[in-house]
Amino acid sequence: MIKNYLKIAWRNLIKNKVHSFINIAGLSVGMAVAMLIGLWIWDELSFDSNHQNRGTIAQVIQNVTNNGEVQTWQAVPLPLAAELRKSYGSLFKQVVNSAGYGDHMLALDNKKLTRTGVFMEAGGPEMFTLKMLKGNRNALTDPTSVLISASTAKAYFGDADPMNRTLKIDNHYNAKVAGVFEDMPHNATFAGLGFIAPWEMGFTANDIRSMSEPWRPNFCALYVQTQPNANLAALSLKIKDAKLRNVSAVLAKKKPALFLYPMSKWHLYDEFKDGKNTGGRIQYVWMFGIIGVFVLLLACINFMNLSTARSEKRAREVGIRKAIGSARSQLIYQFFSESVLCVALAFVISLVMVQLSLPLFNEVAEKQMTILWGSALFWLLGLGFTLFTGIVAGSYPAFYLSSFQPVKVLKGVFRAGKLAALPRKVLVVLQFTVSITLIIGTVVVFRQIQFAKDRPIGYSRDGLLAVNPGTDQVHKSFTALKNELYKTGAVVSVAEGDVNPTQTAGSTSAIEWKEKDPNLSVDFQQNGVSVDYGKTAGWQFKGGRDFSKDYLTDSSAVVVNESAVKFMGMKNPVGENITFYGHPFKIIGVISNIIVDSPYGQVKPCIYFFNKDAAGTVLLRINPQMSAGKAIESIQQVFKHFNPEQPFQYSFVDSAYAQKFGNEQRIGKLAAFFAALAIFISCLGLFGMASFMAEQRVKEIGVRKVLGATVFNLWRLLTTDFITLVFISLLAATPIAIYMMNSWLQHFDYRSGISPWIFVLTGITAIVITMLTVSIQTIKAALTSPVKSLKSE
Repeated sequence: MIKNYLKIAWRNLIKNKVHSFINIAGLSVGMAVAMLIGLWIWDELSFDSNHQNRGTIAQVIQNVTNNGEVQTWQAVPLPLAAELRKSYGSLFKQVVNSAGYGDHMLALDNKKLTRTGVFMEAGGPEMFTLKMLKGNRNALTDPTSVLISASTAKAYFGDADPMNRTLKIDNHYNAKVAGVFEDMPHNATFAGLGFIAPWEMGFTANDIRSMSEPWRPNFCALYVQTQPNANLAALSLKIKDAKLRNVSAVLAKKKPALFLYPMSKWHLYDEFKDGKNTGGRIQYVWMFGIIGVFVLLLACINFMNLSTARSEKRAREVGIRKAIGSARSQLIYQFFSESVLCVALAFVISLVMVQLSLPLFNEVAEKQMTILWGSALFWLLGLGFTLFTGIVAGSYPAFYLSSFQPVKVLKGVFRAGKLAALPRKVLVVLQFTVSITLIIGTVVVFRQIQFAKDRPIGYSRDGLLAVNPGTDQVHKSFTALKNELYKTGAVVSVAEGDVNPTQTAGSTSAIEWKEKDPNLSVDFQQNGVSVDYGKTAGWQFKGGRDFSKDYLTDSSAVVVNESAVKFMGMKNPVGENITFYGHPFKIIGVISNIIVDSPYGQVKPCIYFFNKDAAGTVLLRINPQMSAGKAIESIQQVFKHFNPEQPFQYSFVDSAYAQKFGNEQRIGKLAAFFAALAIFISCLGLFGMASFMAEQRVKEIGVRKVLGATVFNLWRLLTTDFITLVFISLLAATPIAIYMMNSWLQHFDYRSGISPWIFVLTGITAIVITMLTVSIQTIKAALTSPVKSLKSE
């Protein structure tokens, strides 16, 4: 019986080639989109699944009250790890401190490369269950050892054995390779980690003793491993005041409250507001999941519409089958077999489409996803996916077509009637409602990105170069280096700073001013800079002046941004005195707010102070009269002369700033990609419906032409219905899009509105696309000679 069903289904596919092509093409694209989104969602949900202890690992983070609001900080003070071991040791299997996560210079003789590394306590490799290829996880108990990744070992030693070889970290620490671990997968918090060095190598007991207030600076990432099935909420309550009990009265005003945040939430739930989690990337998981379902639904709607539209052609078949004894259930199985056959063919094609599109999709999404060809689970899910799609697509046609009464059909009095077309029109409206909503959403996303890009950033980033000196050698010879740079003609200004203008070196609460509420805890960003830093960066002064070598008193002077002035409530800030780390300082300048954090967020109060030891970054303004390539070549030669042991590492500030938009741009590109495919699927359905309508009304068109109707008259007649449906879809999509995109925009402090022109432009675009799609068939029908269509009459 099943063989018979499939044989008839295959014959129907071959007989109606155009109809079959549209169905299979639409289903293929819809299933390919659903699979791509499914792979992306799985990649997101399985983040950090490479750690066997994922369910028991948590990070200790803190809520603090600053500037009148509750902020969530992931960094904690250095002594906290020892405090947790001492007072709460029984609650945790392990407590591991780490710091210095970022780029470091690794050297093997004359081979020097930048690798991402971290200084971590000895229990870290065991807690994070590193997969060791050589050596063992407890190697960091030796303070002179280092664990390196397989890719790092390959880069430095090739196929040679790296064990017991010596690497130099940051031109300062000699470390013996004691183990090689497997590279972290791309969907892991520690993806790209090149080495793990012992905690004692970077931080010693002397570091703590030399701190005037060890509990003040927050620079450590503290991880704990709990007992299995531990209640994190209960544990968080127990350790909540562990920091508060050890800080000074000044820091106690911040009301630090510790809590444990599980590894399972690090990636998808990473946004906090007022001390509470507000979501994060999980919103995009839900969003793309919904998009995947609806795009697949669009393809299923095509199948439903085209199958029911041809009801009159198949009515006689149904009537004869029922007359000779076929039960309705048998007819339902027959029509389901046709839909499942279509979907099975579409599934095979969609696999090919996914395989071909994955490289581009991975590049846009910044993923490394692959189809798991060898996984039994994948094929099991694929089979279930195919059957589910076949049932959804074939359900309405199966029950609708099998309901025909054989008496009416065989007497020739069966007509589908106007009401029979109503469900199809509703489905077309649903299709275009989804497509238009996606188009509007995509436009809003890109408009929000552009809105933030057009935001004043407070300095001039064109031609601005930041060089990482790597060592203090450049700083020691900075005056001579600067003079040599000027001689090359490649730069017009040079300065030193703790960081480049897109970053902040840290923050401080050690600031006081007149009329400050003594109970108010503050948090100002702070950056140490040299003379000419403001000139080089292109600071935009609202009042006062930059630091200058002509004023010896500038060692006790600061420059603040507009947010700081507003927060302190100063009307004429230039010349005002403040207390900074217990010492008197004078405000000599006020500059426009500089974007150093998210370009979508509020600018925090910031203070710049003269620091003769600022050596983290050398900032250069390239001569606009010289090409960038030639200028960089000249600059590199000068740096190589003064710092021959260090590779020349530089970045353009405008490129660094552009990276702040990376996540939203990726989401926008993916949304645009899926919106385009949704429109394509909808247009396939329209094309099929227009083709059927033209075929159904061929005699009517012939009569109208005989009576004098022009091609334009006929085109307008045949397209009006479709344009009306698209207009209704626009009306339906508008409130849905407004609600959804308003909810999305609420995640940004600095956000654009949803302008009416977006809906007008989207509506015009949808109507034009509809007209172009439908016109292919309607004009073809209108140009047909009435002699051909009416000769049988």
